[in-house]
Amino acid sequence: MKRAAVLFLVWMWANVALADEFDAKVIAVMDGDTIMVLHDGAKIKIRMANIDAPEKDQVFGIQSRQSLFEMVQKKLVHINSQAVDQYGRVVGLVSVDGRSVNEEQVKRGMAWEYSHFHSNRSYIALQSEAQQARRGLWGQGSPLAPWQWRKTHPSVKPTQAQNKPASAHTATGVVFDGTCGHKKHCAQMNSCDEAHFYLTHCGAKSLDRNKNGMPCEELCAGKK
Repeated sequence: MKRAAVLFLVWMWANVALADEFDAKVIAVMDGDTIMVLHDGAKIKIRMANIDAPEKDQVFGIQSRQSLFEMVQKKLVHINSQAVDQYGRVVGLVSVDGRSVNEEQVKRGMAWEYSHFHSNRSYIALQSEAQQARRGLWGQGSPLAPWQWRKTHPSVKPTQAQNKPASAHTATGVVFDGTCGHKKHCAQMNSCDEAHFYLTHCGAKSLDRNKNGMPCEELCAGKK
């Protein structure tokens, strides 16, 4: 029965995501990039797309959550859903009163830009602006990115891997399991998506020799 209930909730949330856009009331703020909303009587967890905020137990995690709390708690927000992750959360863009909450968190220095392949120029520009102004977490000497912090805190459930399903099907149809293995070289990668996952989640810096944020140039050429 419990398994059936979980499957039903995942199915229901998937249908919400397929609805693309909907309005909902925020009933809880989990951390700097995750909220719980109430929509048609159902509680739905939303993971904000394109950003990665400090974990609650990480330096600046409390401030990041508070920033998001002040913007959305108990307010009616608009959700533009992008996908459903392996934890059953809707991954989406959140706005309140016409303002992008995702972008605002980056602008305030409360979250890192984390768009696919780091290719969203708007988010990149907002992060650069926050860095130059030393806003929020950028006021620290060398802030540690949450995806790096999670590597030394394995008991913490990863938050950005949420944009990848447990078994990710790439554009070429190749499947990888969404977990860090022992691969370190481009020749071992089956797809650009897998290479990007290993670079950003598994610390495989050897995949990005020129340090431009794109792994395995030959494999990922034209993907941005």
